[in-house]
Amino acid sequence: MHTILIVDDAPENIDILRAILSPHYHVKVASTGERALKIALGGVPPDLILLDIMMPGIDGYEVCRTLKANADKKHIPIIFVTSMEEQEDEEFGLRLGAEDYIIKPFRPAVVLARVKTHLALHDQTRELERRVDLRTRELETTRLQIIQRLGRASEFRDNETGNHVLRMAIYCRLIGVAAGMGPVEVETLYTAAPMHDVGKIGTPDEILLKPGKLNPQEWATMQKHAQMGADIIGEHDDALLSLARVVALSHHEKWDGSGYPSGLHGDEIPLAGRIVALADVFDALTSDRPYKKAWPVEEAVRTICDAGGSHFDPALIPAFLKALPQMLDVMQLYAEPAA
Repeated sequence: MHTILIVDDAPENIDILRAILSPHYHVKVASTGERALKIALGGVPPDLILLDIMMPGIDGYEVCRTLKANADKKHIPIIFVTSMEEQEDEEFGLRLGAEDYIIKPFRPAVVLARVKTHLALHDQTRELERRVDLRTRELETTRLQIIQRLGRASEFRDNETGNHVLRMAIYCRLIGVAAGMGPVEVETLYTAAPMHDVGKIGTPDEILLKPGKLNPQEWATMQKHAQMGADIIGEHDDALLSLARVVALSHHEKWDGSGYPSGLHGDEIPLAGRIVALADVFDALTSDRPYKKAWPVEEAVRTICDAGGSHFDPALIPAFLKALPQMLDVMQLYAEPAA
């Protein structure tokens, strides 16, 4: 059953409206604007408010203005009940966000018809919003799955280990948190990070899978995967895909300017690229690969710390060390299965 909140400082008006509405709806009442706001803003909100304008203290206009400024309550339909019939008063109330007016003295059929109409519209709006929200979340889930699958696709062509993408994405999240990134930025980075090597899809097998050291020509071809990854992802207004492109393009840049593809230096390298570079190298050093055994953690940590200011952003080294205990837990949790 819908709940209607009646707000009026005149007891006789409350009694009339309650008599009209209570056979059909659950009715709450408030005799002041302050009480109305307490009811509407606390707990389960009413489905519709019948709101008097002229009240002592907080008047109906201010109650309406306050509720419409509240992100969680602004969708509650408000019908002003008033004896004022001047057109400018109606226009002012409607500009504040009220849905309708009912003029005193009340006619039961009019009151019931207006309330029924606006409740139906409100229910339709809520149902539409629910469906849109559900569809949006479905699309978001699909988008994330596609991005994650593309990230894994690049690993299937490489000689890296199966859980590399998962581990390094979590490492990025942990380092980002330790570095002071906000929660939205961190989650976007975590989701974009698996796309860092998607450009390897375009790298020839004889180079990508070569167990030995690459010659200069082969190395030049290998370096093209960063730009290829950016080209595969493309340019988008979407924050996630935009960051995925940044990560693909910048995660092999080095703090001292000796990286690729653009030879960016220092803060020219986007923060996301700097974090992914650190997480990617740490996982590479501590994982078995066909061409090497996993390094001891202590040696990998020492190598990364020594590379602060050359390969890595020196300001990220403290964040890396702060996140390291949790990273080691992740390393154990997502270790590769024994051959």
